[in-house]
Amino acid sequence: MLGIKKNDTVKILSGKDKGKTGRVIQVIPERNRLVVQGLNLVKKHTKKRRQDEPGGIISKESSLHQSKVNIVCGRCNKATRIGIELLKDGTKARYCKKCKELL
Repeated sequence: MLGIKKNDTVKILSGKDKGKTGRVIQVIPERNRLVVQGLNLVKKHTKKRRQDEPGGIISKESSLHQSKVNIVCGRCNKATRIGIELLKDGTKARYCKKCKELL
C-alpha cells in the first residue's frame, strides 16, 4: 500500500518544506500519512496544567500525506518512486525505479 516505512529517508515534493529531506519517524497507514523528523512543523499553544509543567508555544511535527513525499535511494541519492519485486524465495522487496537497487 504505502511502500514507505519507518526510518526511510524521504524528500518532500510540495508545501512549505519543499526540497528538504528527513527521516520518517511514524507511519499512519489507515490515513495514508507519515511524520518526518524536523519537517512540517506546526506551533501548538499549550496551557499550564500542573505546577511543574510550563505552558507556552511548542513546535511539533505534523503529518504529511504520502503523495507529497518520495523515498530517497541510498545508492543513487535521488528521490525516486519505488517498485515491488518478487524474490526467488517468495518474499517481496522494494527497489529504486531509477537504479534498480533493492532498498
